[in-house]
Amino acid sequence: MIGRIKGILIARQPPWILVDVGGIGYEIETPMSTFFDLPETGHEVDLRTHYAVKEDAVALYGFLRESERALFRSLLKVSGIGAKTALAVLSGVTPDEFARLVQAGDIAALTRVPGIGKKTAERILVELRDRVADLGAGDALRGGAGVAPNDPVGEAGVALQSLGYKPAEVTRLVRDAAAPGDSAEDIIRKALKAALR
Repeated sequence: MIGRIKGILIARQPPWILVDVGGIGYEIETPMSTFFDLPETGHEVDLRTHYAVKEDAVALYGFLRESERALFRSLLKVSGIGAKTALAVLSGVTPDEFARLVQAGDIAALTRVPGIGKKTAERILVELRDRVADLGAGDALRGGAGVAPNDPVGEAGVALQSLGYKPAEVTRLVRDAAAPGDSAEDIIRKALKAALR
């Protein structure tokens, strides 16, 4: 099991990053909450990780905060939630905010996360209500592949699609969120806030 990765961040392509540890490059998928807070490439990064082995794939997920990894792992235990949906949850809300939604029984807010329907939201409430208080101590809403590195709108679109948003919805969210001079992270953050309203 790989529980922590510390090395040099050598590439960022939301939601994927590449971290060099002693000459070995680890490809790690991160939620947008972690992605927004990463240092620039060439700097050291220290991630808590979740190592997943499936029949047809091996995956490594990375988080800057232990509370995010704990929430990710708790979500994976809920029937019907996979890694993609768990990452979408973490990309939209902090562990503290998620705990408040669950404790308040806010099904409507939970169903605004891509991949969570009403039945899944109800399962989350039933299965996590008692455990969710321990997840968030001290972290508000936070607001793929082949995109040109200097195309923040395209990069934001790819990241939102990887979180489960439909192409038409991505187009609308990015169009409404993008402003001249915005970075991909700015656009993604604003789009996620708008999507969760």
